[in-house]
Amino acid sequence: MNEFALYFGLGKDHILDYVNGYDHILFVLALCAVYIIGDWRKILILVTAFTIGHSITLALATLNLINVPTDAIEFLIPLTIFITAVANLFKKEGVDSKAKIQINYIFALFFGLIHGLGFSNYLRALLGKQENIVSPLFAFNLGLEFGQIIVVAIFLAISFILIELVKVPRRDFRFVLSSAIAGIALVLMKDRIFW
Repeated sequence: MNEFALYFGLGKDHILDYVNGYDHILFVLALCAVYIIGDWRKILILVTAFTIGHSITLALATLNLINVPTDAIEFLIPLTIFITAVANLFKKEGVDSKAKIQINYIFALFFGLIHGLGFSNYLRALLGKQENIVSPLFAFNLGLEFGQIIVVAIFLAISFILIELVKVPRRDFRFVLSSAIAGIALVLMKDRIFW
């Protein structure tokens, strides 16, 4: 197996590992909770914004250009999940559907910066003292993006079944999903308090 395929697979598996990567999956679900299958373009922009955000800090931290205490990052990750999920609870239907830049895009990009720091120790350990990290870093980020798209595809399929076929009101679906994610994030924050 070549190096690109190895790091691509590691990135994909890191996202799809529901035992160790569940916080990342929760964040992606919180970002997507306000959308339905017809919004797939918006979701693609959202996921890409998140990938760009975490790619920036992942690269900077892997190169040892920034260093943030792991305990702080481990607390901030569920905080980003909580903020995103709670924001969904107050979002009105269609208010920003015409806006070119939606608040969720800003959440995705900015909070992606924090999530990237969470990946940095993992990737730094994988790379060791390797001199050329550009190709592995690029492959890893593409794998992360691919894994996120799989999570989004599953989410869209489930939301389509519940909203379009079972006729669960969209508002109720968003409220229940976002409330559950916010509750889980609160527990994670409590467990990760570092002060």
